Amino acid sequence: MPASGLYRAFVSLELALAVATFVGLRLIRAPYGRYVRGGWGPTIPARLGWLLMESPACLVFVGVYAAGPHRGAPVPLVLLGLWQVHYAHRAFVYPLRLRGGGRMPLAVAGLAVTFNVLNASVNARWVSAAGDYPLRWLADPRFLIGAALFLFGLGLNLRSDQTLRSLRGPGETGYKVPRGGAFRWVSCPNYLGEIVEWSGWALATWSVPGLAFAVYTAANLVPRALSHHDWYRQRFVDYPPGRRALIPYIL
Repeated sequence: MPASGLYRAFVSLELALAVATFVGLRLIRAPYGRYVRGGWGPTIPARLGWLLMESPACLVFVGVYAAGPHRGAPVPLVLLGLWQVHYAHRAFVYPLRLRGGGRMPLAVAGLAVTFNVLNASVNARWVSAAGDYPLRWLADPRFLIGAALFLFGLGLNLRSDQTLRSLRGPGETGYKVPRGGAFRWVSCPNYLGEIVEWSGWALATWSVPGLAFAVYTAANLVPRALSHHDWYRQRFVDYPPGRRALIPYIL
C-alpha cells in the first residue's frame, strides 16, 4: 500500500518536532522529575502521568497495526513484538515501580500523549500497511543488526533504570550518585539505551518513520542527559570527574 501524502506529512511533522524539541530543551529543562517546578499549570502524580503518557504508544500502535493488510505476516508480527516489549513495560510496569510521591505538570503529560499518538500511528501503519517485508527480511543484515541493537539498548535501559530505583530505600525521596554498570562511564546510560534501542528499530524496519523516531529520541534525550550531567556535577562535589553525560569518553 503506497504511502499517502497525508501520511508523509505526518512523518515530516515528526522530524520537524525533533528539531523544535532539541532547540527547546537546550533552552529550558523539561519540568518533570528532578526539574519539576511551579508555573506549568496543574500537576498530577508522576505514576499517573507516566501511564497516561506511555499507554497510547502501546495501545494506539496495536489499533493501527490491526487495521493493516499485512497484520498477520511474520515480519510485521516480529516488529510488533519488539515495539510492545518496550512499551508494555514502559506504560504498565515502569509507573508502578516508581518510588517517591513525585508529581508532573499535566501539560507535560498532554504533550507526550500527542507525540506518542503521532509516533505510534506512523510506525504501526508502516509496519502493517505501508511497508512490504518478505519473509527473508528476517535474515537480512539490516534486520539482524537492528534487532540486536534494539535488544541491547532495551537491556541497557532496563538495567540502568533498576540501578536508579535501587538508590532509594522505602520512604526516601532524595537523589544519590548512581554507581556500577554503565554508570561507570556515563551519567545517563538509561537514555543511551533508549537511543540505541530506537536506532536499532530504524535499522530493523529500514523506514523513514523509524528513522524519524530515532532522530526524535536523540533530540529529546541528549539535552536531558546533558542537563542531568551538569546537575550531578553541581550537586555532588565528589561526582566522578571522568564520567561523561551520554557517550563514554566522548559526550
